[in-house]
Amino acid sequence: MSSQAAIALPETIEIVGVRLEVKAWEGTGTPILLLHEGLGSVAMWRDFPATLARRTGHPVIAWSRTGYGQSDPLAQSRDPDYMHREADLAPQVMDALGIARAILLGHSDGGSIALIAAALHPQRVVALILEAPHVFVEDLAVASIAAARDHYLASDMGERMARYHRLPDQVFWRWNDIWLDARFRVWTIEDLLPRIAAPALLIQGLDDEYGTLAQLDRIEAALPATARLILPDCGHSPHRDQPEAVLEAVAAFVGELQ
Repeated sequence: MSSQAAIALPETIEIVGVRLEVKAWEGTGTPILLLHEGLGSVAMWRDFPATLARRTGHPVIAWSRTGYGQSDPLAQSRDPDYMHREADLAPQVMDALGIARAILLGHSDGGSIALIAAALHPQRVVALILEAPHVFVEDLAVASIAAARDHYLASDMGERMARYHRLPDQVFWRWNDIWLDARFRVWTIEDLLPRIAAPALLIQGLDDEYGTLAQLDRIEAALPATARLILPDCGHSPHRDQPEAVLEAVAAFVGELQ
């Protein structure tokens, strides 16, 4: 499963003076770019990118955003528009990778960033695959993120995150602090959704502790073409909780883009 050959890319690219960790897997056709979750990184995708490349036949490329994985640290705390800033950097990442247009597969924060990028830079986005995306802040998410804070303080979560991040404490607190910031409670990207022309596959676990189907409902109401995959016995990370169902749906969706 993990034998899919990696594309010969440098281990880092530089965007606006910041070195970002990258990794790619071979394929042909439109690349699938992976945008990780709020505590994610290249390594945290585990064997999913290799399997995805094998199942779809497309190149798959993952990168760790600033402050994550082995990328350069984040210089300051985050503001409520941090996902908009990341979306504005997406075309520069694509330029550095030599990619004109791509399929964006985003998980959680990465799903929101993918949506913003598709709205702001529609000419660069062929399609969207979104796992547990956020378009507004739900009370459920705030409660779960507050619980994650307590768990982090009382457990070895930081030590476990160190397997995937150079600076696990910074990764956790920069994510946790902004989501619990009072200014973030009114964050929304619903105003951008009507600007998106790309078709989208929406994936949500019914046991997601950070979001409900209301997120998908808002997206479907605004986008011109969507399909949805709703998974029972599945939490916030469908590609880990229900990998076969996700891979099957993604492969079918990507195949229809040909």
